[in-house]
Amino acid sequence: TTTTTTTTTMMAAQQQTAELQQLQQGYGMDEEQQQEEEGQTVQYQTLDLLQEHGIAANDIQKLNDAGYHTVESIAHATTRKLSDVKGISEAKVLKLKAAAKTLVPMEFKTAFDALEDRKSLVCLTTGSVEVDKLLEGGIETGSITEVFGEFRTGKTQLCHTLCITAQMPVTDGGAEGKAIYIDTEGSFRPKRLESIATRFGLDPAVALENVAYARAQNSEHQMELLKTAAAIMSQDRYSLIVVDSATALFRTDYMG
Repeated sequence: TTTTTTTTTMMAAQQQTAELQQLQQGYGMDEEQQQEEEGQTVQYQTLDLLQEHGIAANDIQKLNDAGYHTVESIAHATTRKLSDVKGISEAKVLKLKAAAKTLVPMEFKTAFDALEDRKSLVCLTTGSVEVDKLLEGGIETGSITEVFGEFRTGKTQLCHTLCITAQMPVTDGGAEGKAIYIDTEGSFRPKRLESIATRFGLDPAVALENVAYARAQNSEHQMELLKTAAAIMSQDRYSLIVVDSATALFRTDYMG
């Protein structure tokens, strides 16, 4: 029984990863057309830019395979992490870091400039005026927000709500972007998204199309999905990624 269950879980995980990769490819094919229609630009710099700085195309492919899809991801990664990529030597890592440094500003800035940057920060409304007040505007984009609480206190409901409000105009408390939802406990309910979209005046069908969903089967699969999500988010305008919950599968896989 144990062998059968493990095999079934592995097959489900492989199928889920393949489906999300197909989703990634689909977004990549439609990216140019969508930008023309919506006038949106991809925020991140793709690794292809590194070729202009002497980085070989095969090395860029190795980085993509390892889960690095943007120049920013190279700039923010440690030298040790990049050295772990198969086929990337220490000399190549130093060259990569030097090239990324010229493209991604990471030096000191004045407090005034930092304040100006904060003024352009986009926050997602939680759907509750009072909660938004407590959070001084809502959930910050570009940040990691951990939601914790007892069972049945509305954590998953909040995650579902944010998947919808993330799509709304900035003037209405949204970020005009798509969302990714990685479900580790089987609590994702697309029907719930429909009702939330209706509440906020969005077309439910369109709202659901703008949410990429995957069910993580174990902690390793969860990490694989995060790498795939990074690739998807580098190709289109995404304003939210949800992992519900981030630790459940790790508690199961690493007991003791």
